[in-house]
This record gives sequence, C-alpha cells and structure tokens, in this order.
Amino acid sequence: MARRYDPERRTRIIDAALTVIAADGIAGLSHRTVAAEADVPLGSTTYHFASLDELLVAALRRCNENFVQALRSSGLFAEEGDAGRGEGDAGQGAEGAGLAEELTRLLDRWFAGERGAIELEYELYLAALRRPALRPVAAEWATEAVALLSRRTDPETARALVALMDGVCLQVLLTGGTFDAAYTRVMLERIVAGGDA
Repeated sequence: MARRYDPERRTRIIDAALTVIAADGIAGLSHRTVAAEADVPLGSTTYHFASLDELLVAALRRCNENFVQALRSSGLFAEEGDAGRGEGDAGQGAEGAGLAEELTRLLDRWFAGERGAIELEYELYLAALRRPALRPVAAEWATEAVALLSRRTDPETARALVALMDGVCLQVLLTGGTFDAAYTRVMLERIVAGGDA
C-alpha cells in the first residue's frame, strides 16, 4: 500500500491536540484522543510525536506564537532601525503613557475574544509547573515578549510589564472576573514611569 503524502498532518495533529485540551483539559490528552480528533491513524500521532510531552511542547509553542504574533501586529513596535526607543526615553511622559494605553488595548481585545482560547493558552503555560519539558517553551514566551517590549522601553521595565500583564490575565481567569482596563492602564503606566505615576 502506497503511503499517502500529507504535508499538513503534523499541523493537524497539533490543532487536534489543542482542541482536545480545550474540551477535556490536559488530563484528556492521549495519542488516541488526538488521532481521533485529527482523523488520522494512531500511528501518525506517535510518528510525529513520540511522547505526549513532545505534543504538549508543540501545542504550547503554537499558543506562544499566537500571542507573540498579536503583540507584533498590534502596531506597538517599529521595525529594527525605525523609531524604536528613538525620540527620548520611552519610559517617560506621553510616550510611556502611550505604551501603557496600547498594552491595555491589546489585553482588552484579547479578553474580548473567545475566553476558551485564553484559558487553553494558560492551561498549557501552567502545565510547565509539573512538566519540565514545557518549561523552556513557557520561558520562550516571556523572553520574546520582553524582547519586543524592549524596543519601546528598557529591558527591566519590559520584564515588569510582562509580569504585570501575566498576573492580570491569571487573576481574571482564576477569579472568573472581567478585565478592568482602567486599573490595568494605571498599573502599566506606573511601571513604565518607574513607579512614580
């Protein structure tokens, strides 16, 4: 029997894993449930991903890419060599307030979308607590977000902004609350201004 050429199979398997995790949590993930969801033979899942940790790494990396792409396409960042930090210190004055406003707007748009997608991303992100194979991928998200924000402010402030945004997202998700844009903007402004706002 000839092997069917299917260059998108690996991608479909990752998408199916995300669907299974969204519906049943990580506890519901198995090669068998993913194969059924992807409509591929069981052997295809183990061919592309020898272990569930490998599959979880790929799924988390996909989620990271989605959020970092949202950051990149938000209009917050000039290309290398363009405006960047350019005209003075981005952590001061109107520029800093603009950064806080744009980050708040980005989070607001994120929470206005499908909440299940955010919960899925954080479930995978927090799975790194118990699954060491996921830790480097979870760290990649923070590292890349800091690198992007460092185009508009210094690296220390960028790390603090990422930590605050992460904390706000976790609190909203864990408490079942709503995103408070006004509060978030004020806290982001304080960080950008060095705590003096």
